[in-house]
Amino acid sequence: MKKIIVLGAGLVGKAIAIDLSKKFEVTSSDINEIALQNLEKLGIKTLKADLKNLTSYDELLADYDLVINALPGFMGYDALRKIISAGKNVADISFFPEDAFGLDTLAKEKGVVAVTDVGVAPGMGNIILGYHNKRMKVTDYKCFVGGLPLERTQPFEYKAPFSPVDVIEEYTRPARFVVNHSVVTKPALSDREYLNFNEIGTLEAFNTDGLRSLIFTMPNIPNMIEKTMRYPGTMDFIEKLQLAGFFSEKEIELNGQKISPLQFTSKMLIDKWKLNESDREFTVMRVIVEGEELGKPACYTYDVLDRFHEKSETFSMARTTGYTCTAVANLILDGKYNRIGISPAEFVGEDDGNLDYIFDYQKEREIFYMKTCKE
Repeated sequence: MKKIIVLGAGLVGKAIAIDLSKKFEVTSSDINEIALQNLEKLGIKTLKADLKNLTSYDELLADYDLVINALPGFMGYDALRKIISAGKNVADISFFPEDAFGLDTLAKEKGVVAVTDVGVAPGMGNIILGYHNKRMKVTDYKCFVGGLPLERTQPFEYKAPFSPVDVIEEYTRPARFVVNHSVVTKPALSDREYLNFNEIGTLEAFNTDGLRSLIFTMPNIPNMIEKTMRYPGTMDFIEKLQLAGFFSEKEIELNGQKISPLQFTSKMLIDKWKLNESDREFTVMRVIVEGEELGKPACYTYDVLDRFHEKSETFSMARTTGYTCTAVANLILDGKYNRIGISPAEFVGEDDGNLDYIFDYQKEREIFYMKTCKE
């Protein structure tokens, strides 16, 4: 039986470990003892380790056939470098801010398959685009995605499976998108639009910096954009907090202590935005690929709506992110994806059969991507 180690036992890392343990021998590694104990109760092997401060992962990873990097973004790039240096194939969902291609030469020298950004968005949208980009002339790509609580509780109407700092960065980092082959940068939260979804209703979408690798790997596509979706009114509320200075990193003095407003805001939001076990949430995404196929106009739309899974007690964001990763992990271990070097998720979608395999894999786990086509 092949052996996998999952680095990171957080919300998504836990879902990944549980899913892969149905077929493989899985070990979960983290510094958080409580997180590891929760996995031990499910019969999954655990290994406590300070993954941030290990200078080398060679000994840690020696016995494993594949590594899953599910560490926080601020640790992700360095961890991926150490994984590649150890000569181990890897599927990565750490979503680090650095350019993964900075490790491409190392990965090729080590003969490593390293698939990055293999979640839901980035992830599934990239895989879908990679598939169509090989089979038609794509002119426009749009991705709309959001994870939201089912219960709309004022004032935020939001719960996050991630650190508040990461969410706030999404609201403040300038958004890059592509218009007529040129990279355009606008403030996050700009260009509001409204979309309607069955069972959910109306959501508002706004610019965020979500294209990531697609800006560089798909230069042939003239127009590409990704937007985040929230309940209507979110943009106005967040913009007011931003204008009032709550997201500033410039330190202020308070009772003799120096603290940035961003630190204060993040601390305040940890409990307000935390997903509790009793919370119910959903993930919704719409991907639109337009262009020309076989000499005719073509438009493909993919919709997914996934909710908290009651039977397995798994949050939708962990499912939609984690099961994309575990599907690709299976492709790597089965030798069906063996491209040496750094592979952002769109590269996986290029190969025949991979997209259908991933859709079928997720369908078995009750995640359904609905495809519609029009000319």
